[in-house]
Amino acid sequence: MIELFNGEQWEQEAILEKMKDDDFYYGHLGKYALSSSACKQILDSPKQYHYITKYGQQETSSLNIGRLVHLMALEPHRMEEINVVDVQSRATKAFKEAPSGSITQKEYSEAQRISDALLRNEKALSFFAGCDFEVPAIGMIGDLPFRAKADMYDRSENFICDLKTTSDLKAFEISARKYSYDLQAAIYCELFGVEPERFIFIVIDKGSLDVGIYTIKPSFVERGKKKLQEAISLYKQFFIEGEDLDSYTIIGELE
Repeated sequence: MIELFNGEQWEQEAILEKMKDDDFYYGHLGKYALSSSACKQILDSPKQYHYITKYGQQETSSLNIGRLVHLMALEPHRMEEINVVDVQSRATKAFKEAPSGSITQKEYSEAQRISDALLRNEKALSFFAGCDFEVPAIGMIGDLPFRAKADMYDRSENFICDLKTTSDLKAFEISARKYSYDLQAAIYCELFGVEPERFIFIVIDKGSLDVGIYTIKPSFVERGKKKLQEAISLYKQFFIEGEDLDSYTIIGELE
């Protein structure tokens, strides 16, 4: 049984079916369950997590490009849902008057350039075979509800591929630490029951269009588990036990 933060109780199969609906997954569960992105926000600042949960996250061109590459590469049929405005900038009058969720022609073209390069890479494509795309999972970790959605999941092999874009492929190892991809891997391995050696990152450089394939070591997931426990502790401290968010203070020492 899955119990959400608002007290709703769901049978796992029922909520997994409901999670196929993006509005439910990103909207409802975005408020009433945790995820790797939520944990990253909590670790950065519980105040930031509270604000984003309450008011939403401001979209950036970088976020849009990453989302579009995922759609074009993994769910191209869904591109019909995206309204493309024939402008180069979001600052234009035409774009500001466009429906919410629209993208610019420049963003569309850039995402297409990247996804086309990915889909021409035979090594990357070899991992697509046998995979289902955008597969949801949910479970209780530390008595809290957690959600995840695997970009690519091979059920028969119990294997996960996660697609990333980067501005510097050669620095991806640094980026993986900076953006807590270890935390994501820890959560996904737990919810899907996947061993670390069955989880890979497929990464494409937005500039050079080079493609990288990265396996992970158990130590990578162990580091993520430590971050996960820290995020759970902070969540309980401020959002269950009710400690005043204004008391949150970062303590450090400069040399």
